[in-house]
Amino acid sequence: MVGCVISDAAGTILAAAHHERFGEPHAEVLAIAKAGASARDAIVHVTLEPCNHHGKTPPCVDALVDAGVREVVIGARDPNPQASGGMERLREAGIAARCVDHPGSMSLLRPFQTRLERTRPWITLKWAQTLDGNIATRTGESKWISSPRSRRMVHRERGRVDAIMTGIGTVLMDNPRLTARDVRIRRIAKRIVIDRSLKTPLDGELVRTIGKAPLLIVTERTELETEKASMLKSHGVHLMGRDSIEGRFDLPSLFNDLHLEHDISTVLVEAGTGLMSSLLRSNCVDELAIFTAPRTMEDPEGYPPLDPDLMEKMASTLDSCGRSYRREQDQLVLCEVGV
Repeated sequence: MVGCVISDAAGTILAAAHHERFGEPHAEVLAIAKAGASARDAIVHVTLEPCNHHGKTPPCVDALVDAGVREVVIGARDPNPQASGGMERLREAGIAARCVDHPGSMSLLRPFQTRLERTRPWITLKWAQTLDGNIATRTGESKWISSPRSRRMVHRERGRVDAIMTGIGTVLMDNPRLTARDVRIRRIAKRIVIDRSLKTPLDGELVRTIGKAPLLIVTERTELETEKASMLKSHGVHLMGRDSIEGRFDLPSLFNDLHLEHDISTVLVEAGTGLMSSLLRSNCVDELAIFTAPRTMEDPEGYPPLDPDLMEKMASTLDSCGRSYRREQDQLVLCEVGV
């Protein structure tokens, strides 16, 4: 996503726009159209360097030159080598152009940058925990640790990502729907379940709500020819067969394929200790979203969010690079783990 604001020399905003959909006009073109003739000799602020190539749309630098703007202030340079060079083109056309390395712009760009550099989606790991560091009791009970307001925040994120991932353990224990509800839904996320032995129940909420959002189950390749596979397919479930190594899937390879074959750029993971720990060990996590409730579980055998060795590592990481904190009835911590 890219945003653009056009103002006059006094700082009065003349127009603002953002890139709304892939393949449609970019933010600069939309803002120029709104500003009309007033764009001439104006100052343009844009979160990403204007593109300098013919893709699904013409180069934005051409639109800026044609509009006769005076100056372009860029939040972040374009990491895509095919589209970069816009700042130099603007200068060649006599337009003042500078990049200010704006933190907000660079943060907005990181999922796109991850996709380009690592050929995989931006992955956010989310969990809710008690003050004593548990996500569930020894029996697996976890409803509800967080507050209604916090859960609404999670549903809002579900309505913004390309995919929501969980493991079969969470499916069998919680029978989740993993859909966004009672919020504005900007995109319908594909539900993805890591289920090696194809244990996903046919009468579970994930299958029952197949009409609300697509469901993809990642399973052992040998399971694809079973009767259970045929029954799931008859209900509209998509299956992806993989070969496991010592009982585990190659997660980096899986995410590469999810990006390339299913056009997935952002993933929200809502899972249990096993899958979340595996993702961190595989270097497949870009961001943590942790809700800490003001209560304790007082169960010495309760489930922690991560394996003990990872909990110790994450504790130091959170202290050193926590990005933002919000206190409501629960506390939300967002942290980039720097992978």
